[in-house]
Amino acid sequence: MTLFMKASILTDNKQQRIDFSKPLDISIPLSASAKNPKAWLQGRPKIEPVVMDEWIGKVSEGASINFNDIHFNPHAHGTHTECVGHITEDFRSVNTSLKRFFYLAEVITVAPEYKKGDMVISRAQLKSILKKRSPEALVIRTLPNTASKKRQNHSNTNWPYLEKSAARFIRELGVKHLLIDQPSVDKEQDKGKLLAHREFWNYPESPRDDATITEMIYVSNRIKDGLYVLDLQMAPFVNDAAPSRPVLYKLTDE
Repeated sequence: MTLFMKASILTDNKQQRIDFSKPLDISIPLSASAKNPKAWLQGRPKIEPVVMDEWIGKVSEGASINFNDIHFNPHAHGTHTECVGHITEDFRSVNTSLKRFFYLAEVITVAPEYKKGDMVISRAQLKSILKKRSPEALVIRTLPNTASKKRQNHSNTNWPYLEKSAARFIRELGVKHLLIDQPSVDKEQDKGKLLAHREFWNYPESPRDDATITEMIYVSNRIKDGLYVLDLQMAPFVNDAAPSRPVLYKLTDE
């Protein structure tokens, strides 16, 4: 039996085909390797067998199964999706933010601008690239775009970030799901202001509980800018953030 791997979608009054047999994974897998990316001064993740008295949960150590504990931080150790609960005093779970998982997504590439010692993504840049397009999801690939993003220690690097006005522009476009290849949409050291997070989620004025931010993705240079279908899959953690696996699918004319 062969599963149905193709579907059609109407975009801008044009019928287009989606080929689900050719996924474009833009997540970074989490491993216990020293090459795993990390941020926020955190060490690397740990994946270790459970030890109870003389029993070790590892087949090579005589157990019948591999039985590991995993210790990691979703914000620091790889691709993750977060909700407004990341910045609220009251608890809000990202597990309730997504009611569905497929979205039309625009992939764009931005070369951050140098301003006052920082590399920033400005409202003017986004406005120039997006024009009046208003996708449900926006995927931002920053330049330079090298494979080192998949293994980088981001701590104390002052990575590129979104200016407050850029985050507001994205919200005003109607984008519900923002994805970026940096550890945060905000500056690494901003004294807790989190201006881009607050603007995108419209917090505290009228918080957008159904909007998410996904950080630490990696968009290969083989993936061209343009419109895709995004499958935003996320581990069902009851937490402000959870590890996630965003996957893109190309759209082609029928």
